[in-house]
Amino acid sequence: MAHFSGEDEVMLQAMLRQLFQSVKEKITGAPSLECAEEILLHLEETDENFHNYEFVKYLRQHICNTLGSMIEEEMEKWTSDQNQDEESGYDTVVQHVTKRTQQSKEYKEMMHSLKNIMMVVVESMINKFEEDEMRSQERQKKIQKEKSNSYCTDNCSDSDSSFNQSYKFCQGKLQLILDQLDPGQPKEVRYEALQTLCSAPPSDVLNCENWTTLCEKLTVSLSDPDPVFSDRILKFYAQTFTLSPLHMTKEIYTSLAKYLKLYFLSRENYIPTLSAGIDISNPNVICLLKKVRLLNEYQKEAPSFWIRHPEKYMEEIVENTLSLLSVKHDQSHLVSQKILDPIYFFALVDTKAVWFKKWMHAYYSRTAVLRLLEKKYKSLITTAVQQCVQYFELCEAMKADEILGHSKHCGNKQKTFYYSGQELQYIYFIHSLCLLGRLLIYTQGRRLFPIKLKNRKDLVSLTDLLVLFTQLIYYSPTCPKMTSAAHLDNYSPASMVTEVLRILCDQKECAIECLYNNTVIEALLQPIHNLMKGAKTAPNCSETALIHVADILARIASVEEGLTLLLYGENMNSSEEKSPTGAHIIAQFSKKLLDEDISIFSGSEMLPVVKGAFISVCRQIYGTCEGLQVLIPYSLHESIAKAWKKTSLLSERIPTPVKGSDSVSSVSQESQNIMAWEENLLDDLLNFAATPKGLLFLQRTGAINECVMFMFNRYAKKLQISRHKKFGCGVLVAQVASTAAGAIALQSSGFINALITELWANLECGRDDVRVTHPRSTPVDPIDRSCQKSFLALVNLLPYPAVYELVGNQDLPNKAEYSLREVPTCVIDIIDRLTILNSEAKIRSLFNYEQSHIFGLRLLSVVCCDLDTLLLLEAQYQVSETLLNAQEENILETSESHRDFIIDGLSVERNHVLVRINFIGGPMERILPPRVLEKGDDPYPWPMFSSYPLPNCYLSEVTRNADLKQDSDLGKLLLCFKMSDKQTEWIENCRRQFCKMMKAKPDILSGSDGGIFGELTTSEVVGHTEISSHSSNYASSATLVWLVRCANEILAMGSTTVCRSVFSIIP
Repeated sequence: MAHFSGEDEVMLQAMLRQLFQSVKEKITGAPSLECAEEILLHLEETDENFHNYEFVKYLRQHICNTLGSMIEEEMEKWTSDQNQDEESGYDTVVQHVTKRTQQSKEYKEMMHSLKNIMMVVVESMINKFEEDEMRSQERQKKIQKEKSNSYCTDNCSDSDSSFNQSYKFCQGKLQLILDQLDPGQPKEVRYEALQTLCSAPPSDVLNCENWTTLCEKLTVSLSDPDPVFSDRILKFYAQTFTLSPLHMTKEIYTSLAKYLKLYFLSRENYIPTLSAGIDISNPNVICLLKKVRLLNEYQKEAPSFWIRHPEKYMEEIVENTLSLLSVKHDQSHLVSQKILDPIYFFALVDTKAVWFKKWMHAYYSRTAVLRLLEKKYKSLITTAVQQCVQYFELCEAMKADEILGHSKHCGNKQKTFYYSGQELQYIYFIHSLCLLGRLLIYTQGRRLFPIKLKNRKDLVSLTDLLVLFTQLIYYSPTCPKMTSAAHLDNYSPASMVTEVLRILCDQKECAIECLYNNTVIEALLQPIHNLMKGAKTAPNCSETALIHVADILARIASVEEGLTLLLYGENMNSSEEKSPTGAHIIAQFSKKLLDEDISIFSGSEMLPVVKGAFISVCRQIYGTCEGLQVLIPYSLHESIAKAWKKTSLLSERIPTPVKGSDSVSSVSQESQNIMAWEENLLDDLLNFAATPKGLLFLQRTGAINECVMFMFNRYAKKLQISRHKKFGCGVLVAQVASTAAGAIALQSSGFINALITELWANLECGRDDVRVTHPRSTPVDPIDRSCQKSFLALVNLLPYPAVYELVGNQDLPNKAEYSLREVPTCVIDIIDRLTILNSEAKIRSLFNYEQSHIFGLRLLSVVCCDLDTLLLLEAQYQVSETLLNAQEENILETSESHRDFIIDGLSVERNHVLVRINFIGGPMERILPPRVLEKGDDPYPWPMFSSYPLPNCYLSEVTRNADLKQDSDLGKLLLCFKMSDKQTEWIENCRRQFCKMMKAKPDILSGSDGGIFGELTTSEVVGHTEISSHSSNYASSATLVWLVRCANEILAMGSTTVCRSVFSIIP
């Protein structure tokens, strides 16, 4: 600031003008000077652009240069001092540094210098403003004497900033500009007037009383032959669109739209014909396209802010737009001599009708658009449908070779900036297609149909339009291979129609009304039906078209209503014999593709893609029980398995690439295609496991191991599933694990190992690859959130068939010592390390003992809901006995005669599990104790136990009051006996004899003999418990315990089949 020059003063004046201009409305609206000062003091809080002002940036930079080093030194000093004491917060540091800075010498010098400089700048601005006002008043007095219509001249100031102009731009100046814009004025005068208009604030221009006259003058000037002059007017329009609010830009938009409408309706202006095409290097065409492009850009931006303004502004914009697009020239002449309508030029600058998509997105504007289309501008929809019909007729009439030749010609002509008539027709077709596709999404838009077309007797209904779209996929020409991939994806006819149909499929209500009917489905499947009859009946059907159709069919089949339509048709309850439904045709065609019975596609590079597309449709069908039942006669699983085996052999025969050979790239591409096709087939086979019968079919193919390995590889890569798949990997794992073969496949693939390793990492280990800046929070939930996914995966993995295959006839490791780095790899390890903790070595091996053991107990509680699993675990590992022993160890002896259970998370969880596995029944038969503590003096009122029998409070009143079953004679005899040591010995002898007989004659439980054994067993145990505890409520559980002991002995003899038969006699 010591070297403050004149240039610095001018720069600061410009910065202040910008600031004042921005806050002008806030200051002028203040009732007093004090309020204005208050507004400026709180400007940072109220103005979101505060930090973008150049003056604020200047002050910030000046403070940083002057005080930056001192502030950094103070912060470092404060930080070093505080490191020796307790840590302070951020606010304390800021307060300290701010206080020290304000007390410093540098700060006071800076404020003094800055104040002096700003006083000089402000005083200079005030003096200049007063001089300008005096000059302006003198000129006005002089002009008033000379003319009755006074106006002021533009000699007020050298500065052309918007701040000064906001004071000097008045009605007289606008009148002067109007006079200077007159076509009779010299070119230089008109240029200067237009330049002045562009540099003025748009708000000042639009708020003047003569704005309407100026708007008319600008509209007339838009037709000026001078392109430079026309461009400057468009620049003013663009500036107004950017800087002005909606009620001002609406005026500009309306004037531009009306000008274009008059331009197209006038026969004096140059408008190309359809036969001549459009040469966009023509100056007239360039000027017209710029105006259309400017209007279209505003159409795209307007929906983002017009909801904040009254509805009438939006309606006026919409109506002027639809009025312009509905302009039609006289159709008396031939089509080839047709003058291009405005819609063709809008299609050129916005081929996919993005403006219409944005206008239809919000209900606020969509209502106005649809209402005007229905009442006044329905012809716009009619011409769009007519254009689609004409393009389809062109595709039917012209040969494919001619169209392809035309496409190549178009590719060459693009360099000359020329669009032929056929290209314009196609661009208009794409625009109409996108417009109709967006219209059909909404209910009110569908109500515009049916539509009457010229030269057509019948009305065009929604179904007719959808059939037309479907036919366009098959009959539209295929673009040449020389065309770029981007062009193919975005603008090829089949791709565009498919994109529209995809959007309709994703809208359920729209799809039900438009797509889910027999007529549309038959139109989609008709060429497929013809292909199965022979190649001659379907000459126009290409592989690309089939892929697009398969995509639409897959989306239809992924929804319940669409799947029902494909399976049974619309009249699913009708008993009349009709043609096969869509599902049958798709299955037959897919089977023929897999068996390569369709000769038209033999040797085609696209054949695997076509196969995969239609198998994906079948996958949506056989992924449900109803769909699989319909497709059973076609044996698709056998055809897919056969194709997979054939592809697998081909992948093994691919030669190894040799370095330096020219065939390396071709071999590599070929191998990638074969591997992709092989994985696709495995995925198709795997999806048969979605249903129980489908899983049986998968096992019969002999490819279940490969399918599970493929699923595991995909799981390991954490690939995201497709949006059309009904479920992910977890459901398939649960389905596969429900059979013995599936469980073995899961284990051999490494899936179970990976799942358990991931569980252990979340449960017992931390993330080593992340630096811990804060310690992990102590888990509050019984199962931490990080382990919930693994818990659910294990539960899905362990139905009884899987448990028997993974655990049956295998002992627990029960090691004397466990290393802390020893990670479980199988289900038995999880049971040994987390569930049955019957040694100190197991407890010491866990980092999070309580959390991990609760996880194991919760897993046991869920898995044992399956009675077969419960009996197997009880017979092999004596789970109940282990839990009872753990409860016994959790007893605190307060006195010689009184003992209390220590209530903690583990004891409560064990108590819940013991009740659950010993009392069989539903909520009306047993009462499960809660897993959480209650508030109050007695947090856990439920009695704990460490031995049999269980307390009666866990039995419901219904069970306790139920009448006992009629005892047999043997039972009555046992009840008459008094319990003695000899009788106890007799019962044990009976149990041993029972086990030996079961081992020798396992079929003895069938028929009446089984009832006798069951009755004997029940009566025996009931008698035992009645005499000892005088409680019959424990009979069922005691019977279970007695039988479990029998089963344990039988299992020890090596007969698991007999062990399972024992439990079928439980009453």
